[in-house]
Amino acid sequence: MCLFYIQLMIKLRKNSFFAKNRISLALSFFLLAFTFVSCEAQEKKLGISDDYKAKIEKSLKRGIKHASTICLDDNGKSTGDYELVSGKWKDYEPAWHTGQLIKGLLDAHEVTKSELALKSATKAGDWWVTLQFPKGHILEGYMNAVHGDKVGNLINTTTIADGTPGLFQLSRVTGDDKYADVATSAGAWILDNLYVKEHKLSYNIVDPETGEIWKDKSPHEQHQDDPITIKQVARPNAEGYLWKDMYEHTGEERYKEAYLEICDGLLEKQSDNGFWMDFEPNDPKTGKIHARFNTWNAEALLEAYDLTKDKKYLEGALKTGRGLVSIQDNNGIIYYTSFTDGSADKKSPCGSGTSFAGILWLRLYQLGHQEFKDNIKNALDFTLENQFPENHEDRNLAGGYFEMRLKIKKGNVQMIYRDIATAFGLRFLSKVYKSEFNEL
Repeated sequence: MCLFYIQLMIKLRKNSFFAKNRISLALSFFLLAFTFVSCEAQEKKLGISDDYKAKIEKSLKRGIKHASTICLDDNGKSTGDYELVSGKWKDYEPAWHTGQLIKGLLDAHEVTKSELALKSATKAGDWWVTLQFPKGHILEGYMNAVHGDKVGNLINTTTIADGTPGLFQLSRVTGDDKYADVATSAGAWILDNLYVKEHKLSYNIVDPETGEIWKDKSPHEQHQDDPITIKQVARPNAEGYLWKDMYEHTGEERYKEAYLEICDGLLEKQSDNGFWMDFEPNDPKTGKIHARFNTWNAEALLEAYDLTKDKKYLEGALKTGRGLVSIQDNNGIIYYTSFTDGSADKKSPCGSGTSFAGILWLRLYQLGHQEFKDNIKNALDFTLENQFPENHEDRNLAGGYFEMRLKIKKGNVQMIYRDIATAFGLRFLSKVYKSEFNEL
């Protein structure tokens, strides 16, 4: 079809009437240019069969129901990690898990127009804003976003930033600025109190009881046997591109400047393999590569590229995209833990990491980098084929996207399903659907 229109335009240009009529000639050039752009857009399609349309529609419907009724509790807070042996849910960084569930539901709402998705996202946003410290508190304006799990009741900077994209999106969709305003307040506190400009890093840990910022100690096990360095107590903390969203929400230049500064820092600190090996939860001593951490940073670089069109940010994201290719299994899976020697802990297939990589690869593909086409398709097939059925006997799993972590400690076996698999699964499938089939 593209070739037909191009040939038609060439014939029109040769026609004597068009040759003498400058307006018509100019119009023909415009149509020719438009045709090239249209053809280029068509060539960026993944080319998946129409069968996927119905599959994704059905999958999103099940995923929305699972996210709304299982992954969020009655107050709108994420339920966290589900342990299959005991049949119990446990909180795990509820601020960012909730924020990503909001984003997943809103992305799914964009293509399905599901009222349940929007209602559930709004309920979750109403819970999220209650975490803001009140006026008069030592941490006024910040968020009581405790980590939970091994870090305990300490605030982790990333626990906030990982979730904020959903809050800004919720404000855009609903027209209610309170969600973005609370996220902006937290981000401003981070910039004013935790940012170490000379290192382009922000401190990780704050004690919500005392207000202490941990500058010389770390709660993470992998740091306990070594002298503390700045890279163990502070990270780029670009995940969730918080300061970019704040700039677009408020128009304040200082947020844009700070955001581009930390993205420049990401480029400076990026390892040759495309990851950021010097920062937890990666581990340079063991070669451990976390399933999502590096993708967060690459996503932030793409947001910087969108903001500036400076190709250095795109090149950094491409390095990560190619690094992720190296740790994707032939079956489409990215495991929760991989290693620089090429091995992986195959007991823990990471659905959220797989979907998140798919989101990154899709963005790069849409920017013209077709090398990721097969990786996207493999991640898509894994996500669709391994969704728990809607009639699963354990209602805690029914309709969720697959992710499983096997932990064995002192004879105690834990098999853990994580709600964020569904958050990222909804995001990924919605992006693929919008790319391939436009809208429902």
